[in-house]
Amino acid sequence: MEHLNFIEIPKYKTESSKTVSLMLSYQTFGRSMHDSPIVMVNHALTGNSNVTGSSGWWSPLVGSGKCIDTDYYSILSFNIPGNGFDGVNEHLIFNYKDFTAKDIARIFLIALEKLNITSLFAIIGGSVGGGIAWELAALKPNLTQNLIPIASDWKATDWVIANCHIQESILNNSSKPLFDARLHAMTLYRTPESFLQKFQRGKVKKLFFDVEAWLNHHGNLLNERFQLSAYKLMNQILRTIDITNDTSSFIEVAKQIVADIHIVSINSDLFFKKEENWNTYLELKKTKENVTIHEIHSIHGHDAFLIEYDQLSDLLESVFPHGAMKLVV
Repeated sequence: MEHLNFIEIPKYKTESSKTVSLMLSYQTFGRSMHDSPIVMVNHALTGNSNVTGSSGWWSPLVGSGKCIDTDYYSILSFNIPGNGFDGVNEHLIFNYKDFTAKDIARIFLIALEKLNITSLFAIIGGSVGGGIAWELAALKPNLTQNLIPIASDWKATDWVIANCHIQESILNNSSKPLFDARLHAMTLYRTPESFLQKFQRGKVKKLFFDVEAWLNHHGNLLNERFQLSAYKLMNQILRTIDITNDTSSFIEVAKQIVADIHIVSINSDLFFKKEENWNTYLELKKTKENVTIHEIHSIHGHDAFLIEYDQLSDLLESVFPHGAMKLVV
């Protein structure tokens, strides 16, 4: 894992008017941020800043010779405060309801200012990371040249909020909260067709179904590597995505964004539905020319942005053309 860096954020006032001091951790990859185009990568719910390298969760997309080429770009990734990736218990956040997705975006903007970064080549993120990307662009419309929300949207829909409510209930009431919440979430992140292809109603030694073993495996993995407080916080961030903040219309906010917006949807996503992404695109296209929509075709649902790397690389090639941004050494 690349070196973990820290930025102190003292006396931050949340959207809920609570004042907190935070320690924000981040990682950088690729070329120097001082002489290269910067790509900011926002992690998903149980993800982290370790986006590339031997243990990087997005290494098939980000790395040397990959779609987002670390030989050309500088990669910056912040950990959402309280996600526990730094292993410091004092940095965990227990009052999770004090925070919103907009708070995380504001904290990231403070960090960018402390790093003397005034502009980015791209902001990219999947799921909740894409929602935070929308929030960043709404708060600072000229921040980035390219905005790339994947399997996400500018708001949490009623469906997303409903499932976050179920997740919160599990996390607060289950005797095995991380395990049980992960089981429920994994069924949302895939599809019946994906399960059928993978499991075919197979059984393990005729005792239980393969799909049950697979779900239990993922529940145990998360239970071993994640913190309960972190899951509660990430779930809260997910359910509060909304760039309008209930004060103005989506168009009024989004039309101010200078960036080229590249929406990436997934045709089988049961969480952030493709219909919502297409509605976002069609509404925004009425007032903004530099917006496009791309669709990943997969049976794997929401998690396709972590599976269908060939498709995703092809869709993003026009944003990250190999060699086009190569700098003279």
